[in-house]
Amino acid sequence: MKIAVTYENGDVFQHFGHTKQFKIYEAENGKVINSAVVDTNGSGHGALAGFLAANGVDVLICGGIGMGAQNALADAGIKLYGGVYGDADIAVAALLGGNIVYNPNVKCDHHGHGAEGHVCGSHGCGNH
Repeated sequence: MKIAVTYENGDVFQHFGHTKQFKIYEAENGKVINSAVVDTNGSGHGALAGFLAANGVDVLICGGIGMGAQNALADAGIKLYGGVYGDADIAVAALLGGNIVYNPNVKCDHHGHGAEGHVCGSHGCGNH
């Protein structure tokens, strides 16, 4: 199984569409056998699901993610665990151990108070 995590400085990055790196883990029999940090090369919201699919990813762990990106992941057959915080390695270990804490109703969470200047309509984060 291949697991991707939105990644920044060892932690789960909190905005899927703005992630500059993923840490991709290969797991067999409930254990990580390999991992590597890969750059997204500036790909945006729409391209990231294709990027993950092209890299053979089965599962994504991330923080906030909009509905458009969620739909693109579902179309690509990638299972989503959103709303995850903290250390990326610990999140993957929790997933493999069957006890990951996530939010099945996660949405893009960078809006509202203090998010002036961010326009959501162009990237599918609506429907809050």
